[in-house]
Amino acid sequence: MQPRIPRQSAEELPEQDIHRADGDAGLSAELAAVVTGARRRAVRDGDRQIDTAHLLHSLLESDAEVGAVFGEDPRIARLLGYLVQRSIGYGLRWQSAVEDSGGVPAVPETAGFSPLAARCMAHARERAARRGRGPARGTDLLAAIVVDPQARAVEVLLRAGIDPCELSDRLETRAAARPGESSR
Repeated sequence: MQPRIPRQSAEELPEQDIHRADGDAGLSAELAAVVTGARRRAVRDGDRQIDTAHLLHSLLESDAEVGAVFGEDPRIARLLGYLVQRSIGYGLRWQSAVEDSGGVPAVPETAGFSPLAARCMAHARERAARRGRGPARGTDLLAAIVVDPQARAVEVLLRAGIDPCELSDRLETRAAARPGESSR
């Protein structure tokens, strides 16, 4: 039986598909790398779009500031386990559906993202701009992801026993403690 979605490795993609400089505008170098990692994961997994679970997985793997938000929480291992399971089959039921909470119109100019993930990217940029922090960083994206209960990343957090509201409060407390911080 042929897979419905042909698998491609990141090496098979044209260079512009891997590095969308226009879509990465307004992002810190660290967050642009996170997006690139999420894009590669989506392609490798045979998913049609980058969704919030891809973004969360990439944030946890490569953004030290996001890791610090979770701290020494023992549930982080369970969370990573669920994300890995998702990438090897746990999330197959998601492959045919578009991630979208339906609450706000999609952001069409952010190609490659699910509608909800595109809105999270836009909200991350807005959050960074409101705080005068320069480009959006991983914590800005995480804060945007955890507030939508329809996000696949929120479902994975809940399955791991991590309360997205508590995580959101922790992110806001950290941001308030560093007002006007400039991007690194």
